[in-house]
Amino acid sequence: MKILVTGFDPFGGEKVNPAYEAVKLLPETIAGAEIIKLEIPTVFSKSGPAVEAGIQAHQPDVVLNIGQAGGRSCVTIEQVGINLAEARIPDNAGEQPVGQPLQADGPTAYFATIPVKAMVKNVREHGIPCHISYTAGTYVCNCVMYNVLHLAATKYPHIRAGFIHVPFANEQVVEKSNGTPSASLETIAKALEYAIEAIVNQPEDVREVMGTTH
Repeated sequence: MKILVTGFDPFGGEKVNPAYEAVKLLPETIAGAEIIKLEIPTVFSKSGPAVEAGIQAHQPDVVLNIGQAGGRSCVTIEQVGINLAEARIPDNAGEQPVGQPLQADGPTAYFATIPVKAMVKNVREHGIPCHISYTAGTYVCNCVMYNVLHLAATKYPHIRAGFIHVPFANEQVVEKSNGTPSASLETIAKALEYAIEAIVNQPEDVREVMGTTH
């Protein structure tokens, strides 16, 4: 098995992006699967094409996109990407879409095709906090999740795909307000590794209650 793992470059005034910094710490193989690492731009119009270029170059079985969600307290596995671009701040190229569909002819949403609950479970079983998430936001993270799932549905039907959000790295919150959640890059990378283990070992998801009440 071959897994393409992407992470974004820094955005929003941050000097680093813990998504790609953690991806860089991943081993070259996980549970026997080859790990291919790719940095992609935090730009609405360029992120999807960058991933597709990686798909064409490496022919992966799975595409796993990683992004920063500053303010979340732990790694979260995304369940759904929506067909909406609504940017609170401009991206790294100055693009700031408001209320625009990502794919004019696409469905309202795509669900991840990786075993989200099994991934959450495996990370937790290794002593690292992890939760399922039902919103990837409306910024470039959701954009790439939706567009990669659209690519898989329309052009690359053999590929499974999904998205993981990670919290700020510890060094990013030194000057932020007291109580801002963060984690070490090493812990984030380990959580990603255990999530990937579940992708390899449990292609069918587990049946466990992980919903929310809000």
